[in-house]
Amino acid sequence: MSMIEFREVSKAYQSRVAIDAISLKVERGERVVLFGPSGCGKSTLLHLIAGLAKPDSGDILIDGELAATAGKNLQEPEQRGIGMVFQDLALWSHMTVAENIEFGLIAKRVANRERRQRVREMVDLVRLGDYLNARPGTLSGGEQQRVALARALATAPRILLMDEPLSNLDDELSLQMRQEILRLHYDIGFTLVYVTHSHNEAKELGTRTIRLRQGRIDSASNGAAA
Repeated sequence: MSMIEFREVSKAYQSRVAIDAISLKVERGERVVLFGPSGCGKSTLLHLIAGLAKPDSGDILIDGELAATAGKNLQEPEQRGIGMVFQDLALWSHMTVAENIEFGLIAKRVANRERRQRVREMVDLVRLGDYLNARPGTLSGGEQQRVALARALATAPRILLMDEPLSNLDDELSLQMRQEILRLHYDIGFTLVYVTHSHNEAKELGTRTIRLRQGRIDSASNGAAA
């Protein structure tokens, strides 16, 4: 059974077709990179998986269950077992590292003791144990990326979605974070769907790379983008 399945899914915004009748399967534990130029539909695919957008036509299945169909979401985002890291990270500057990480746990009404333990596990996992009480603005770009990863993973998602999260980092930090993402994937085993326009990121992170062009799948390959 596939973890994610798209069946002839289309999505348009006003007169612009973002996704055009795409059928796609992502297997459990796979690392799929969505690759292509700006406006090709990469981020729209992520938003559809996450439940942040509704398909105009077609069906979306998550772990074998129908999550969305034409014009409606049958599962809300919080029901899908998904964590997401946005391009701008969306960290709350007025909160500490610990408060950022525990935000999703509070929303899920996790008990205080379990929540504190989970936050500690996450900061240890991403090697930020000394920064629990720091605020994001005092951290480096790579450290902020780690906080965003920890927050996305804190609720133990089955699927991790990442939307060009490394685009604002220099080459050295980007390489470090790619290695960190791979380490976390091997340690935890989540299914990863990763959006980028970088050949290096696609080559290193993807077990499969799907190139999109004008809302359709142009090609697919194992590993590096074609």
